[in-house]
Amino acid sequence: MSNRIVLNGISYHGKGAIENIVPEIERGGYKHIFVASDPDLIKFGVTAKVTDLLDAAGIAYTVYSDIKPNPTIENVKNGVAAFKACGADAIVAIGGGSSMDTAKAIGVIITNPEFEDVRSLEGVAPTKNHAVPTIAVPTTAGTAAEVTINYVITDVEKQRKFVCVDTNDIPYIAVVDPDMMSTMPASLTAATGMDALTHAIEGYTTRAAWELTDMFHLEAIRLISENLRGAVKNEAAGRDGMALAQYIAGMGFSNVGLGIDHAMAHTLSAHYDTPHGVACAMFLPIALEFNRDHCGERYREIARAMGVEGVDAMTPEEYKDAAINAVRQLSEDVGIPKKNEKIREEDLEQLAKDALADACYPGNPREADLDQVIGMFRQLM
Repeated sequence: MSNRIVLNGISYHGKGAIENIVPEIERGGYKHIFVASDPDLIKFGVTAKVTDLLDAAGIAYTVYSDIKPNPTIENVKNGVAAFKACGADAIVAIGGGSSMDTAKAIGVIITNPEFEDVRSLEGVAPTKNHAVPTIAVPTTAGTAAEVTINYVITDVEKQRKFVCVDTNDIPYIAVVDPDMMSTMPASLTAATGMDALTHAIEGYTTRAAWELTDMFHLEAIRLISENLRGAVKNEAAGRDGMALAQYIAGMGFSNVGLGIDHAMAHTLSAHYDTPHGVACAMFLPIALEFNRDHCGERYREIARAMGVEGVDAMTPEEYKDAAINAVRQLSEDVGIPKKNEKIREEDLEQLAKDALADACYPGNPREADLDQVIGMFRQLM
């Protein structure tokens, strides 16, 4: 059996990394940039940190901001039309997962027009051409969409999210600059940070995990445990640590998949518009409890990476409890809610069915039946 790793061709990290964007555009010979960013980032001047650089260099660009927090099929379709109308030849995606996921779908459709029906991209679509050359600039420390081969689109009509997995969608260049994340409010920092922790833990426990991705995931868990509380307090060291941690987690999970937490989180977001990171964080202790007897000694290493001392002297039940409790404590410390009041009893069966049909579920280390998944959703009520 062989294992595959797909990463960016180039990535830049650290404060001031955005200064590399103009040189990379000039090196690529691109003439018109399609800037994909969400309305709030434009409103609060975050997008301008990059577009000011383009202005100073005399680089032509068009800003596209018809992007929702859980991007929709319509957002993608409108973006494809806008890209064609402006005659762009490259994309700069600025934002969290919503901006980058929208940009990925647009970029893939432009170079693979036979997939203009956005729903046709679900799963592992057999696209032939790489997406439009894309520079991804994250403004949140969580999704790692700048380094993954995944993106998620919401089908409003069917009240579901669908996951697309395609090596042709990965941005050619990632620019991970913690200064682009400094204006995130505490609640968003917490939610995206817990999303990154979920990526790392699910990637470490997924069926396809192997030595190289284990290295990424354990380091990401350690960095998140050490830095997320500080990042929520807007401490510079915490911001820097989380910018790196979420990228490292993405290097891993993008190549081995996730599990039932993300499957349920996608469903919760699609039905109730719950922010993705919040949904992931709420389900993480629940999913860890569900999988606790199906991961061998991996919970011991999760506990160790979370900073728990004395794990080598613990029994298996003790280190499993320690890992789950450490996750619960971090979630509580950064203010993640424990309940979702929008969930209704009459929705539970459909929520569970959608979760079991999600592309992330097959990676889970333990099989689940409908009643078990309903039970996990019910724990949030």
